[in-house]
Amino acid sequence: MPDAVDGTLLIIGGAEDKKKDCEILKEFVRLAQRREGKIVIMTAATQLAEKVSTEYIKIFQRLGGKDVVSLDIPSRQQAQLRTTTETILSAGGIFFTGGDQLRITSLLGGTEVDYALNEAYRKGTIIAGTSAGASVMSATMIVGGDNDSTPQQDALSMAPGMGLLREVVIDQHFAQRGRLGRLVSAVAQQPAILGIGIDEDTAVLINRQGEMKVIGSQTVTVVDGGRCEHINVSEAKPEQPLALTGIAVHILPRGYGFDLQDRQAMVPEEDEEK
Repeated sequence: MPDAVDGTLLIIGGAEDKKKDCEILKEFVRLAQRREGKIVIMTAATQLAEKVSTEYIKIFQRLGGKDVVSLDIPSRQQAQLRTTTETILSAGGIFFTGGDQLRITSLLGGTEVDYALNEAYRKGTIIAGTSAGASVMSATMIVGGDNDSTPQQDALSMAPGMGLLREVVIDQHFAQRGRLGRLVSAVAQQPAILGIGIDEDTAVLINRQGEMKVIGSQTVTVVDGGRCEHINVSEAKPEQPLALTGIAVHILPRGYGFDLQDRQAMVPEEDEEK
């Protein structure tokens, strides 16, 4: 498997705690402050940019963010401007809000901002995203599909993402919206990729070595079809249930992890000793 990542990612399943301990957002601020640059809030996913950015600015400042700005990019023309890319390149942390992941890729894909994001990422800027901002991290992203459905050939639609994370597909609001069926359907179509389903108020922190650690209050589900013995996706008719045998499913709460390179679950040392 080729390297899955070039830098550090914090991928959030949505509905993260914003009022109490704020474990996930606090970790983002901590990592961003280490870089000594601005925290840049990217609102490309939402049509309520001012409202959403105001909320996150207040939260990040309360959690210790020293220089927090919002970068609203309403058009592809705006995404080509040098002043916009300079804001990206000077950031210590970049945070993609929720909304619609297709808005992100349609506004930013192939623009100067897109290239600047990848450059900043490779140079060590922490990049985070919640909900739609999580789905867009991968090279292939889920953009729609039925919740609470059995795995089916036509259970979802996918599109190219921003490509910061490779060989992986992300789904968010996972357990809360019953999305196991559509994540399995995604893996059935591309068994070489890992399916990662992230619950609400839960996140994965992925380092340069491709090691993924779970933080937050719920769990992360990893679906690995790499050693699948049989899939009927090419023969199945629309709305016909899929057959998959020999796939691996891992359920990972806080403190557990997963090595994206070796495709191995990582168990905390205290659990191994019990």
